[in-house]
Amino acid sequence: MKTLAAAIICLGALLSPAMAQDAYPSRAIRLVVPFPAGGPTDVFARQYAARMSTVLGQQMFVENKAGAAGAIGSAEVARAAADGYTLLFGTASTHGLYNLLSKNPVYDSLKDFSPVAIVGAAPAVVVVHPSGPADLKALVAAVKANPGKLQYGSPGTGTFLHLAGEMFKTEAGKLDIPHIPYKGAAPAMNDLIGNQIGMVIDTLGTSLQQYRAGTVRILAVASAKRSELAPDIPTVDEALNIQGFEAGLWNMVAVPAATPAAVVAKLSDATSRVMADAEFQAQLRKLGIDPVTDSSPAAARAFIERERMRFKPVVAASGVSID
Repeated sequence: MKTLAAAIICLGALLSPAMAQDAYPSRAIRLVVPFPAGGPTDVFARQYAARMSTVLGQQMFVENKAGAAGAIGSAEVARAAADGYTLLFGTASTHGLYNLLSKNPVYDSLKDFSPVAIVGAAPAVVVVHPSGPADLKALVAAVKANPGKLQYGSPGTGTFLHLAGEMFKTEAGKLDIPHIPYKGAAPAMNDLIGNQIGMVIDTLGTSLQQYRAGTVRILAVASAKRSELAPDIPTVDEALNIQGFEAGLWNMVAVPAATPAAVVAKLSDATSRVMADAEFQAQLRKLGIDPVTDSSPAAARAFIERERMRFKPVVAASGVSID
């Protein structure tokens, strides 16, 4: 009898994790956004969370844990219980660049996380004052004729848009365009509108209003194809014949590394259903975000690995460190 009881206890111990995974989710899920409320990443995350709540049948609520360019919130998720109830809404900065820029990283974007999906990307754009070059070829010619004269602004040293600018300079012919770091995208754009600097590397979504108002000119978008929001703007590839030049401020969803595969699969399936919604896709495009509808855990991990490899030489050449 004692032997039978012991066997039942052992069997129960073996089955309970599987049963718990089958019942997932049975309570509210926390989605950590490692940036302040109100920004583009936060807006995207909240819309995603609302739709995931409906699909999963449990509330997914957003919690902002800002600081250290996203490292504080990301590290908190990396250390969280690997049970599927704490997720991260990461970015190119937290998972593509962080381990390249930090000399003393508090997490590893690949080893400490299980990616769920890449969910969208806001393509970078090359923006100039209306009195500046008419197109990207003219800009390159002007820089080569007067190296060091044209300056470009970004939201700050070590940001994705700064390094996208450095990548553009290299691939467009090792252009001599000094970088001017700002404390955010808005101050850089204001100085461009005031004709204090010659160029800004920004995202399409945040530049569109000024572009449509005629206060700036967008020369090219760093994406594989033209944007539906501004189909008149050529891609960098079209403008300069730089094949495959893409730079997008992407967003992704991840959980702690030891999260059970069955839980990751459920989150991946729910995310696929959310991202397949045509209405949601239209809302994201209005924000200047290209939705990703065909991602998976394996594809997301491979994408992050490729991005780290693509930007590794860019970061090394820039000599930038965030520590």
